[in-house]
Amino acid sequence: MLIIPAIDIKNGKCVRLRQGKKDSETIFSNDPSEMAIRWEEEGAALIHIVDLDGAFNKSPQNLKAIEKILKTIKTPIQIGGGIRNIDTIKMLIEMGVKRVIIGTEAIKNTDIVIKYCRQFPDKIAIGIDAKNGLVSVEGWTEDTNILAVDLAKKFENSGASAIIFTDIIRDGMHTGPNIDATRELAKDVSIPIIASGGVSTIDHIKSIYELKKYGVTGIITGRALYENTLSLNEAIKITS
Repeated sequence: MLIIPAIDIKNGKCVRLRQGKKDSETIFSNDPSEMAIRWEEEGAALIHIVDLDGAFNKSPQNLKAIEKILKTIKTPIQIGGGIRNIDTIKMLIEMGVKRVIIGTEAIKNTDIVIKYCRQFPDKIAIGIDAKNGLVSVEGWTEDTNILAVDLAKKFENSGASAIIFTDIIRDGMHTGPNIDATRELAKDVSIPIIASGGVSTIDHIKSIYELKKYGVTGIITGRALYENTLSLNEAIKITS
């Protein structure tokens, strides 16, 4: 199981938000590539990048910072935030991004995103961000009445490489992951699940690792690494 450190970029800086709220940011570095180097040196096999400005503005906004990360490290990256069309997908893949993450478009234009997945097999992950089991979109600013599991099922056999499942209520709050919701989603679909939201201790890592048998293949963690409540190296050892 992969332990995937997160780097959220806002105004060119590495930040963390609580529950995705724009007014709750903490700046951890003025240069996101420095954090990428740190996570690479600590053993990360994949790094999760979110262009927060892109998520809020509906198109990538921090390409210079992303390009610098790609030039600075050898570790593969996956990226989300404002990816809405085929041109953006192609651009990011050509830049060297291993996998792009599509969230809002996956629910607003599901059939089109399924076509993208088939056109770029294993290059697209579907980001499903949920609050009380229901999907939220537009950088978590809009709620829907669509169940996360129902959306995930639509991408079965599409070529999607993974479902990145984030519990919004727990994200950045150190409250622990939503084990039950993650387990049920993994049991209901055959697409690999990457868990995200609230992962802040080794015990949380161990709890999610128990879900490996259901198809959970990765864990994204952010604030805990920056605030040193979780050791990336230790987490990797436990799950390797």
